[in-house]
Amino acid sequence: MPEFPFTNGHGTSSSLPDGSEDTKGPWSAHVVLGNAAKRPFRLLPKRKNRKLPKNTEKRIAFFHYGDYEVAFKFFVEHVVGAEYVKLPPATKRTLELGSAHSTDFVCAPYKHILGTYIEALEQGANVLVQFAGPCRLGYYGELQEAELRSMGYEFEMMNFSSLDGLSPRRYLAEAKKHLNPELKLKRAIPNAAAAFKLLGHLDEIRDFYLANAGFELERGTFEKTVEDIHARFSQCTNGREIRKVYLEGMQQLRNIPIDKPENPLRVGIVGEVFTAVDPFSNLFTEKKLLEMGVEIHRTVNLTNRWVHYNEENLRASITEYCDYDMGPTSSLTIASAKKYAQLGFDGILHLKSSGCTPEIDCMPTLQRISRDYGIPMLFLSFDSQTSDTGLDTRLEAFYDMIARKRTIA
Repeated sequence: MPEFPFTNGHGTSSSLPDGSEDTKGPWSAHVVLGNAAKRPFRLLPKRKNRKLPKNTEKRIAFFHYGDYEVAFKFFVEHVVGAEYVKLPPATKRTLELGSAHSTDFVCAPYKHILGTYIEALEQGANVLVQFAGPCRLGYYGELQEAELRSMGYEFEMMNFSSLDGLSPRRYLAEAKKHLNPELKLKRAIPNAAAAFKLLGHLDEIRDFYLANAGFELERGTFEKTVEDIHARFSQCTNGREIRKVYLEGMQQLRNIPIDKPENPLRVGIVGEVFTAVDPFSNLFTEKKLLEMGVEIHRTVNLTNRWVHYNEENLRASITEYCDYDMGPTSSLTIASAKKYAQLGFDGILHLKSSGCTPEIDCMPTLQRISRDYGIPMLFLSFDSQTSDTGLDTRLEAFYDMIARKRTIA
């Protein structure tokens, strides 16, 4: 897998959830207990998991976003200690609901999220969580709350976007204040760290899936295996169980029979942080490419954009193309495209919602990279009117082009 300069140099966060320095590895529990440290060491019997006190009055829902539902569920049940409202899969109705209560020119992610919230309230949720966005998505929570209240819904909105840049301990303090007053931070912090680990594991599993599922001998095996892994993640109650499921799941994926050529067609995906990540929002572009027999790489995900993100390192790697931070995922988009080109990928897809200003700003620079490295690039914009058939046609033409370019190179 290609490496990208978005990490802090170690690949993981170097501080504990409370902001203090981690001296024994990422998110490790390093506690000194004063005089207790001088007492003779003795083994203690292994304790059973202590369940968090639950606030059964709170029924909490997140919006649909990529593969992350199991992480959201873990956060609600084992960090906050409340009831998680599982939503049905997103459908055309979800988008139609959001579009019916949105202005025409707001970006598609706003409509997707609003439609999900309406379905969540229909399912009995009384608390909605908003965390999205380093861009305008971060401002949408207030607008969506106002729109839903004008429709007559009664609920609470926990808008984590308003806390951007604060320590994990502060996030948990807000969750205690608004979601569960009985929450004990000392008991919630280890599971909060496990939730972050779970996000990383979900992204690693997705990366392996994208790189190999296009070459499976039995169609659908990878997808079924990933669904099974997610189902087992959803039953986890602590970090040890999450780690066990991750290791076993990765071994399952490695054991799936594939017929992968030594030098397969490789396509890199870059773009806007919501549309490029969420399959329903991009009309399952990745799945369509996998069915053509392509190896896919996508750097934009929650781990790379929020946990390991390093704007300074990214811009240092693209100084010939970009002098300034253009916002949200722009530097990651440009740096990833350049790296894909340097690694000899056969093509690049740029996915964004229609009207996404930061990614529109990236497009001239991406075109320069395409010319400089001679790598084909396909720009795809999505809104509530995007045709699935039209997308199929463009992807098939793109595949034919990069396959033919390979044969005549």
